[in-house]
Amino acid sequence: MSILLDPSNERIQAERERAARLASLDGKTIGLLDIAKTRGDIFLDQLELRLAERGANIVRYAKPTFTKPAPVDLRHEIAEQCDAVVEALAD
Repeated sequence: MSILLDPSNERIQAERERAARLASLDGKTIGLLDIAKTRGDIFLDQLELRLAERGANIVRYAKPTFTKPAPVDLRHEIAEQCDAVVEALAD
């Protein structure tokens, strides 16, 4: 079993199990979340091409600013529409 540590709060160490991997990307909807950091969009552009080559449907999302968590409505939209999500972190 793999454990994923949540870095969002250093005072209380939270351990969470990783989500199960998708068996295939074919026909799956993958959300790409741009958190509004410099060059994150460049990374996501390349990732989108590679995921599409493997049969994934891509939906792009963007946070209004990298300094705050994604708005609740955006997180809910992603959760409802996507089988998996990749968040771009870049500078």
